[in-house]
Amino acid sequence: MGLVYSTNPAFRLATEEEEPETPAKHAQRLRLRMERAGRGGKTVTVVGGFTGREADLKALAKMLKQRLGCGGAVKDGEIVIQGDVRAKLLPLLQKDGYTNAR
Repeated sequence: MGLVYSTNPAFRLATEEEEPETPAKHAQRLRLRMERAGRGGKTVTVVGGFTGREADLKALAKMLKQRLGCGGAVKDGEIVIQGDVRAKLLPLLQKDGYTNAR
């Protein structure tokens, strides 16, 4: 696709995608699950169901990793945290305002 010039100030390229606004914490439906398959026998906790901006997801992942004292990453719109930390993670999320976390 070549570069397109327009004199219309409201013009946007069709390939530009706007990230959706991040809903309030209490409106998020986060789901916690433990996975072991496909990870070389290593156990991880996956936090899924987050909707919103990528920057907000990364900020949540950073906060969780710091408070839990473990490693992790953001992959494919989910937070992957090392180890089975579901028991510690659920109260932490609920205390932070994510009341629909399960």
